[in-house]
Amino acid sequence: MNLCVDIRKNTYYDSVALMVITKEIKKLPYVKEIIVGMGTDLNKELAGNLKLSNAEVEGLTPNDFFIAAYVSEEEDAAGEKIINRVNELLNSKDEKSEAEQEYKPNTFNAALKHMKDANMAIISLPGKYAADEVRKALKNGLNVMLFSDNVTLEEEIELKKMGRDKGLLVMGPDCGTAIINHVPLCFANVVRKGDIGVVGASGTGTQEVTVLIDKLGGGISQAIGTGGRDLKSDVGGIMMIEGFKALIEDSETKVIVLISKPPAPEVAKKILEMVKSTDKPVVVDFIGGDRKAIEATGAYACISLEDAAFKAVALSKGTPVYDYSGFTQPEEELDSLVEKEAVRFHKDQKYIRALYTGGTLADEAMKLLDKEGFDVYSNIPLKSKLRLKNIQKSEMNTCIDLGDDDFTIGKPHPMIDPMGRVDRLPKEAEDEEVAIILMDFVIGYGSNIDPAGEMVPGIIAAKKNMESKGKYLSVVGYICGTEADPQNYREQKEKLEAAGVILMPSNAQAVRYCAKLMKRLNK
Repeated sequence: MNLCVDIRKNTYYDSVALMVITKEIKKLPYVKEIIVGMGTDLNKELAGNLKLSNAEVEGLTPNDFFIAAYVSEEEDAAGEKIINRVNELLNSKDEKSEAEQEYKPNTFNAALKHMKDANMAIISLPGKYAADEVRKALKNGLNVMLFSDNVTLEEEIELKKMGRDKGLLVMGPDCGTAIINHVPLCFANVVRKGDIGVVGASGTGTQEVTVLIDKLGGGISQAIGTGGRDLKSDVGGIMMIEGFKALIEDSETKVIVLISKPPAPEVAKKILEMVKSTDKPVVVDFIGGDRKAIEATGAYACISLEDAAFKAVALSKGTPVYDYSGFTQPEEELDSLVEKEAVRFHKDQKYIRALYTGGTLADEAMKLLDKEGFDVYSNIPLKSKLRLKNIQKSEMNTCIDLGDDDFTIGKPHPMIDPMGRVDRLPKEAEDEEVAIILMDFVIGYGSNIDPAGEMVPGIIAAKKNMESKGKYLSVVGYICGTEADPQNYREQKEKLEAAGVILMPSNAQAVRYCAKLMKRLNK
């Protein structure tokens, strides 16, 4: 294996473009590992971790561009071929005509002058620089969606208090999903307009609920994100409270849905007390939270994200409200499918490996499997004893959140680039005790343009690999998206089904189906 390094001093390229190029170059058969990027501290650390570094790389500045790759010794002039291909891809990015190119202000003040009527700023840059830009936005009367993570807790509290005092939203940090005035922001789906308002501390949780509301014939007035730390004791639910107030006052919102992992008890109490201040029905899904405490305030508690969508739509339409824990297809059809799959396994096969790009969907999956009596190991476990010793190696039943920080340092989120899951799938299929692979496919704005297409070759190969050992691999999936999303929902569905994936209409149904199959295998 040879290390090839190419360095260009004082040469800048956009980091997103370089991530895309890295992914393309990695597909070359003679490339074992590669980074195409700027000489930031993060990229240099990543290069070191991947053993792609040397003294030249260590001496780079953030203004320097570099290529570092491990290539096969059997390929002649491999380094030169990589450099030529990178140059081709870089040049293709620059070949737009002047008419095609958009004006891209390179400072906040320039952007503000260019869009004087703006009332929202979306901020996505390294966390240590983000707070200063948020302060600028708030001082200029702009609501903020802060996509960046690695913002300090102290900064988050300061910024949210500042926003609250000015009557402005500060969604984030680490806020990935919002729909404001029917405009999807960051990771969000195309859903119909309606009278159901959502405040969510979870990105994929909000996506799941809004998508299912759309499928059930309902619509969204607003979907306000808060960021994952908002309901912790230190922050105190500042943005959940402000978002809740905004929906109470919004004439377009008839039903309110609150989504979060269980808040700190004192924060939950403060938020639930607000339920009493409105005549609007409130659906609360504090995933795995205290149902009795929720219902004591007059709110509707939920048993899953899907259940939250069912209840919200029922309240919107004035139909009976009940717990939804079933399946869209008749039970006898489902039992028949379970039996048909079960007879194809070898007697030693019994475990599930869930590979999620959406963290809240992964969390919900573990909670539902736990209720069915299955212990599940994870990098984000429900119980400390179930934390994986090595996140790269699954144990028995395992559910992985591939979007967790452990997997995304120096890399794009798996909803943008699923290569981490593409690489992991064959490893899971090598374990001859594995019976089921469960995966989410999150589409919509911000997500990979073809998540199904990225995974299909690996799914087919994994199934064939298990078959070559006289065994069978069942792959179960769920597409979180709508017919109007840019990826073309039907095409995604057709690709997966053609590869032998069993698709379910919600994450909860996909997990409950897997639980049925696992119980049948463990008889």
